[in-house]
Amino acid sequence: MKVAFASTDGVMVNEHFGRSGQFVVYEVEEDGYKFIEIRKFSEGRDRAVEESKDTPEVHSDLVWDKVKALSDCKIIYMTEIGPPSAARLSQKGIMPLKVKDGTLIEECLEKLYETIKTSPPPWLKKLLNKKEE
Repeated sequence: MKVAFASTDGVMVNEHFGRSGQFVVYEVEEDGYKFIEIRKFSEGRDRAVEESKDTPEVHSDLVWDKVKALSDCKIIYMTEIGPPSAARLSQKGIMPLKVKDGTLIEECLEKLYETIKTSPPPWLKKLLNKKEE
C-alpha cells in the first residue's frame, strides 16, 4: 500500500495538502516499508493552488490534478486540509490523515506499520482489503 506525506524536507510532515509542493511516497508492506519517490508539483509551496482560490474553477482543477496524481496512495498525511479537498480524496478511496506540524515521517510509518500488524481500525482494514482484491 502506498502512503504519501506532505513534506517540504522529506523528513517531517509539515505542509497543508493544497499548498504542498511535494509529497514523499512510501510503500508499506507486510515486512516493513520503503521509500519510493518524491512527487513534485512545484518548487517550494504550490503557489498555483494558493493563488487560484479566487477563481474556483481553476482552483478546483488544480486540486483535482493533485488528487489524481496521488490516487495510487491509500493514505496521505498532512498538517491541514480543507473540506472540499478531503472530500475529493475520499471519493478516490484515499484516507486523509492530519498530524501535528513537524511530526516525523518515520514516526508516522512506524505507527502505521505497528497498527497494521496488531489491530487496524475498520477504515484501515477496508483499505488493506481493497489492495488484495
